[in-house]
Amino acid sequence: MKLVWFGFRKILGERLSNSLKDLKVKTSIKMDEIKENESINSDGKEMFLDVKFGYKIDYEPNVAKLEFTGIMTISVEAKKGKEILKQWKKKDLSEEVNISFLNVVMNKSNVKALQLEEELNLPYHFSLPVLRFSKNQEGKN
Repeated sequence: MKLVWFGFRKILGERLSNSLKDLKVKTSIKMDEIKENESINSDGKEMFLDVKFGYKIDYEPNVAKLEFTGIMTISVEAKKGKEILKQWKKKDLSEEVNISFLNVVMNKSNVKALQLEEELNLPYHFSLPVLRFSKNQEGKN
């Protein structure tokens, strides 16, 4: 599976309150539609799928919300593409496909979310890595 194109249709960041008391951050992500992209010429060995998605980050209680919707185009082997479309009709994607799609959406959306959180003066929705000084390493090269 290869990512061919990724684009946002909506990016929303809204701060509703200045209070961070009892703050809880909840995220949700979903695939809204998967269909074949017939406008891209294919050699018959591969299939192009358009995947519409939505990703939300809610700062509760009623503090802020971030929303992203968009579409990505994925290239897959034709046989695999037909299998994915068949699974989608039943709303039962395989774990492998579902995780692959969700990882692309999260990787692209989280970068935008961090930018919006900085601009709206919100805490980040996940912990960033932090380096720590270790006293045991003092004086060692």
